[in-house]
Order: sequence, then C-alpha cells, then structure tokens
Amino acid sequence: MTPEQLKASILQCAIQGKLVEQRSKEESADKLIEHIRSVKNEKINKGELKAEKPLPEIKEEEIPFDIPDSWRWIRLGDYCEKVTDQVASGSFASLRDNVPSLKEPNYAIMVKTADFANGFSANLTYTTEHGYHFLENSNLFGGELILSNIGSIGKCFIVPDLGTKMTLAPNAIMLRLVDNSCRDFLYHFILSSQGYKELIEISSGTTMKKFNKTDLKKILLPVPPLEEQHRIVAKIEELLPYVDRYAEAYEKLEQFNSKFPEDMKKSILQYAIRGKLVEQRPEEGTAEELLQEVELKYKSAVKEGKLKKIKSFEPIKEDEYPFDIPETWKWVYVNDIAFVTKLAGFEYTKYMAGAITTEGEVPIVRAKNVKPNNFMENEEEFISLELSEQLQRCALDAPCVLMTFIGAGIGEVAVFENKRRNHLAPNVAKVYALLFHVSNGAARNI
Repeated sequence: MTPEQLKASILQCAIQGKLVEQRSKEESADKLIEHIRSVKNEKINKGELKAEKPLPEIKEEEIPFDIPDSWRWIRLGDYCEKVTDQVASGSFASLRDNVPSLKEPNYAIMVKTADFANGFSANLTYTTEHGYHFLENSNLFGGELILSNIGSIGKCFIVPDLGTKMTLAPNAIMLRLVDNSCRDFLYHFILSSQGYKELIEISSGTTMKKFNKTDLKKILLPVPPLEEQHRIVAKIEELLPYVDRYAEAYEKLEQFNSKFPEDMKKSILQYAIRGKLVEQRPEEGTAEELLQEVELKYKSAVKEGKLKKIKSFEPIKEDEYPFDIPETWKWVYVNDIAFVTKLAGFEYTKYMAGAITTEGEVPIVRAKNVKPNNFMENEEEFISLELSEQLQRCALDAPCVLMTFIGAGIGEVAVFENKRRNHLAPNVAKVYALLFHVSNGAARNI
C-alpha cells in the first residue's frame, strides 16, 4: 500500500463513521443542522445574507454508502453559510474592467489556490481598493475553504488569517461556514476519495475539467454530530504524522529496491528464462500444448473478426537457439504468442501532435513513462477520449507489456495494468499476450 493509498483509506473510514466510535450521550447531527439553519435564517432576516433557492431534497438512490444512525446526509449548500465565486460579483467583462490584477503590493490580496502549493506563497496577487469593494460578495476574512474548480479538481485549502484585506481570485470557489468548528470535517471530506468523486461527477469539459458553484452546492455530505466531528478530526491529525513516517520508510524501501544489485537481478532473470529457477513438473503439460491452445483460440478470433491475421515467420532453426532450455519448453517468435503494435509516425503527425493538451481525459505514454518494471503515468500530456477511440489500435485499455523501441531507453519494459485508459505516443510499443486477451474477450481491442 502506498502512502497515498493509506491516507485515502483513513479519510474514507473517517467519512463513513468507522474511524472513531459513536457515543450515545452525543446528540444526533440533527441538532447541528438545525443550528446551521437557524443562524442562516437569522442573517437573512437581518439582510446580512441573501436568501437562496431551496436545494433539491435528497433521494435514497443518491446516497453512496451507509452512515451511523446519529449522522445525517445534507447538501453542501445547506451545510455552508455561503458558497460563492468571483463571478458572483459581476459579469466577466465587469470583472476585467473593475478588478485589476497586480503583482506589486496594493490594497487587498487576491487569494488563489496556487498560493498554497508549498506553504502559503510569497508570490501574491493584489487588487485595488475599488476592486476589493467590487468583489464584496467574495471577500475573505480567514478560515474559509477555497476549492480549485478548473483544472486541478479536488484541491482544497483553508484560508489563513493574514490580518489584512483579502478577496477571492478567479478559478476558485469559496465555502464559508456559520461556525469554523464545523469546517475541518468538511475539509477532510473534500480531500477524501468520495469527495473527489463527487467533484469529478459534477465537472464537465474534455480538455479542461470544470465545475460551478451551483452544482457544488448540490453534492452530498455525510454529517456527524459536532462532538464526533471534533474526535474524527483529532484522530485524523493523530494518524497523519504516522502516514508521513510511513511515507519516509516507503521511500527508503523504494530506494533500496532500485539499488538492488543489477547483476543479481540479471542472474535471477537468466535463471528464470533458462528454466533453472523452479523445477519442471510433468503434470503441468508442455509448451507445445500451450501453443496449440493459443493457435486454436487465435484462429477462432480471426474467423469471428475479433482479431486481424498476424503474419507468420519462417520456422526457427536449431542453430539460432541462444541457449538450452528444458524439454517441455519451446523456442518461438514473440509474434507466435503475442500481438505487437505501435503508433505509426504519420498517425502521430496527422492526428496527435496538434491535439496534445496539459489537461485531458487520456494520458499519452512516451518512452520516459516506461522504465524497467515501472510504468509511470504521464501527468503532463493528454489527448481527448474521442481521439483515443479514433486510434483504438494504439489505445491502452487492458493489461499488456510496454517496450521502448527507439532512443536511450531502448529495450526497457514495464507492465501496464492501469484501470485508467492511456494511449501510445511514438517510441513505445505494446505487447498483448494472445491467449490472455482472446480468452478474456478483449481481442477486439487489439
């Protein structure tokens, strides 16, 4: 389990009521929800808050998982005092004309999610007094949550109290609660895998995902009693340092594995491919029998139109064998047991080169992403799902082996088994084992 997976597991337990015990002496979440409604109504009556259109009632089929009896499901907009963005202050044209974005210190800071990349940034953006008052509806006072609602979906930060005037920058949404004692549980919910899933489901766009505040208000939030919220947050804060320590140990283990003597690796692999690593067992059959099964299923797939016929090569001559192998093994061409393909140069030039973006649905796979037994998904280059489906032959949507066939990393291989669809770029080939893919009905994908 990676450190990221461990942290995700802790947060998922937290939002499902499985991290701390429920206590019968603590009142249900109804009391907290009623308090939130009461404060909001009071502020609406005083003119401090605008009344908003009621959010849809929660239907049973919307609820993603069971929660304790003392918890309640609520729409995010009903849990927060205010959910807003910069656009709420006026049209995009009005914002451009009335809210200058300045690099030099001025009247107010415009807080953006990028400011939180490595602790709160010193490279801040400012606006004028007029811009600050124009953005009155999205002014910040410290303690609010801000979410990136375009591009880097799922990032959430707590605005620090800087003791100075602040307002919200573009491409972010602000959440203000009636009481910041309710805030930290919501913060961890947004960072959980369920919170991310909710945000992705309300996002749209092919090259750049984006969601709006109206849809954000409608997502579902599991709400524990306030006292239990505090215990959950305390437990999370208690556990996260252990996750950090685990991350350090995990990194050291990864470094140790990467430094494992190369000659030892080669020796083990040489024993494996020569049939000297484990014993041969007569009851397991022979390679010839396996090849007959591959050929039978391959021919059936070709006949059914699921697979194109692969060109055959001349039989292998005995003097071509590089070393001896067990009697039950057999020398074959890769072409006899696997389907190998790559992206043609003209396909890249004609279809992909001008369609690569920094945000998108399908990451592309270059040689840099294929390292010895280590596939690293490209986080910088993407194409649309539509284009990937158009070039289906070179799509990666089932387990296979990837190999770099051009450049400094030539011959480096890694296993691709991601659930997320990827797509070949130049310099990398994919190798599908015919028996596995024909047997599992995936031959149509190759």
